[in-house]
Amino acid sequence: QVQLVESGGGLVQAGGSLRLSCAASGRSFSSYIMGWFRQAPGKERELVARISYTGTSTYYADSVKGRFTISRNNQKKTVDLQMSSLKPEDTALYYCAAGQGSIDIRTERDFGSWGQGTQVTVSS
Repeated sequence: QVQLVESGGGLVQAGGSLRLSCAASGRSFSSYIMGWFRQAPGKERELVARISYTGTSTYYADSVKGRFTISRNNQKKTVDLQMSSLKPEDTALYYCAAGQGSIDIRTERDFGSWGQGTQVTVSS
C-alpha cells in the first residue's frame, strides 16, 4: 500500500480558490490511479476527480467540472486538486485516495489507500 497525507484545506469565501495537495510515500506511486473524494455532512462520499497513472486521462464529477483541476507529479509523488470558483456546497472533508484496477474506477471500494482528509469550508 501507499501512505497518503492531504494538506491545503481551510476556510475560503465563495468564489475563491484553494489548492489541495496529497503527498504519497511508498513504492510504485505511478502504478496507482489517484482520486479525490469528498464527504459533506449528511451526504455519501463521492468521487470528485480522478487521474490516470501518467495523468493523461482525468475524470470530474459534473458538480465540479470546469472549476476543479486534478494533477499529479510522479517524480514528487504528489497529486493536487486546484479548486476555483468555490461554492458553499463544496464544503466537505476532502480525501486523497489511491486505487488499482481499470482506468475508469469510480467507486470507493476500488481505492484501497486513503489519507485522513482535509477540511474545506466555503462561506457564503
